[in-house]
Amino acid sequence: METTLTLPMRPARPFIGEEFVLKTWDEVKPLYDNLVERPLNNADELRRWLADRSELESYLSENFAWRYIRMTCDTSDADLINQFNFFITEIQPQLSAYENTLDKRTVESPYLTELREKGFDIALRGMKKAIEIFRDENIPLQTEIQTEQRKYGALVGAMTISVNNTEGVPEEITLPQAGTLLQSPDRALREDVWLKIQERRYQDKDQLDELYTRLRDLRHQVAVNAGFANFRDYIFAAMGRFDYTPQDCFDFHASVSKAVVPLLDQLALERKAKLARVDAAFDVLRPWDAKVDPDGLPALKPFETGNELLNKTITCFNRLDAAVGGSYFSDCLRIMKAMGHLDLESRKGKAPGGYNYPLEEIGVPFIFMNATSSLRDLVTMVHEGGHAVHSFLTRDLPLKPFRNPPMEVAELASMSMELLTMDSWDVFFENPEDLKRAKIQHLESIIETLPWVATIDKFQHWVYETAADPAATVDARKTAWVRIFEEFSDTITSWDGLEKYEAYSWQKQLHLYEVPFYYIEYGIAQLGAIGVWMNFRQDPQKGLQGYMNALKLGYTAPIRDIYRAADVPFDFSEAHIGRLIRFVWDEIERLKKGF
Repeated sequence: METTLTLPMRPARPFIGEEFVLKTWDEVKPLYDNLVERPLNNADELRRWLADRSELESYLSENFAWRYIRMTCDTSDADLINQFNFFITEIQPQLSAYENTLDKRTVESPYLTELREKGFDIALRGMKKAIEIFRDENIPLQTEIQTEQRKYGALVGAMTISVNNTEGVPEEITLPQAGTLLQSPDRALREDVWLKIQERRYQDKDQLDELYTRLRDLRHQVAVNAGFANFRDYIFAAMGRFDYTPQDCFDFHASVSKAVVPLLDQLALERKAKLARVDAAFDVLRPWDAKVDPDGLPALKPFETGNELLNKTITCFNRLDAAVGGSYFSDCLRIMKAMGHLDLESRKGKAPGGYNYPLEEIGVPFIFMNATSSLRDLVTMVHEGGHAVHSFLTRDLPLKPFRNPPMEVAELASMSMELLTMDSWDVFFENPEDLKRAKIQHLESIIETLPWVATIDKFQHWVYETAADPAATVDARKTAWVRIFEEFSDTITSWDGLEKYEAYSWQKQLHLYEVPFYYIEYGIAQLGAIGVWMNFRQDPQKGLQGYMNALKLGYTAPIRDIYRAADVPFDFSEAHIGRLIRFVWDEIERLKKGF
């Protein structure tokens, strides 16, 4: 049922002023100077000062967010790109130095011991680490990195291919739109589209190689300037990874290799056998066979338009609300809809991918995606919807650092929502057989996701560990990628004759360019999400309440404690990962048997 919505209002701005508008650095500088120079004579004044800093930083964060959102919604608009670049080149460099100074004022305050607010110790350790790694000479490098890495979206967002529409007329479509055709039962069409996609990417491989090499070298220099041996060690500090180490990542890789990768062969063999039954000419499993329904059925189409996708997702969230009472989950999306905080459909000139961008002042995030009516789009929507719920649950925490949980927690919110909503996907699929197919496909994608996460993460470790080695050439990078890719892939799919595409398949992963080392979080959170789902299956109310309790913490507790609040372990062992994957595998088998 629809509920009466009260649209959130941004908090008052007692420090920066209600009518403050960022036009140039000159408007911002006096506010930062005030924070630098203001006397702090007691704990109450320190609390007020921290609140004022949070107010200013929340405004600037949201200002930057809107520039990024508008640019990604239309990468062809030069004015939007210029507005975004203005912040990066004119505002961001100034902020870095001031933020370091303010961090120092905070940690050096004699009144710190009087602050008992929950979570301040977590914020404080982050400030201390930021001070430790800050270097003035890295400010221009960080600006250059931000400018360079945004080129990836422009390059990939401009990629299109030509395919014949249903009338046989050539039509230019985006790569996300083309990707839906890889689910077609027409194998010749799938092969044609897959090759066109790969060839279009391959056309820009040198530009993407050069861009990645520039980013690698700039990032390595930042790390060296800060006293680290490599960017991997630097970014672990910069990202505040206090709860796990590179060795834990290596343990994750090894555990996934042993507990999950063997299942890929089982899935591939089953797929190959089914495809051979529906196509007498079928003999070898190829990359363009990976997404099609193996029983020869047409691709699932859970919705037609972005608005339908949103409305049906609201219905799914409303059913979750029933487990705990009220309308909290569904109201989050209703509020975003009423405020126009969504852009869901794919179109030419739009940046690739999808995201939920927190808006720090208003506390109502923005969801961006490239929906093309596929099951993957449904999953993306509920995934980003989980992020959105997280933003709402933390919007009233008093300080900005409290509202910015690490990605291992943020992705727990989103990946759990994929599984929590799954039993309500009948709103998208009226046919029970289609619903069963959707569930099986999604659960199989989890088994496929964990090895892919390990692949991307292990590749990044290699890239940055060898950044200073003259032997780490583009060719060496290709060789390393293929070795790692094949370590975590099934042995059934044949890439014969497609080796040049395989060697560059890493270039499709946005994270490598724009958010380095932000990928292992998906694997960690996927494990946590399976645990949340297991709890929900055992006791829906208790499981969902644990999920909400964890998210409400924001970043006021260590990651392990947040996971503990959801009643899930923070564990990368083979035994633990094996137990979770067996639960998923058993659910797949149950669905296949019709239960």
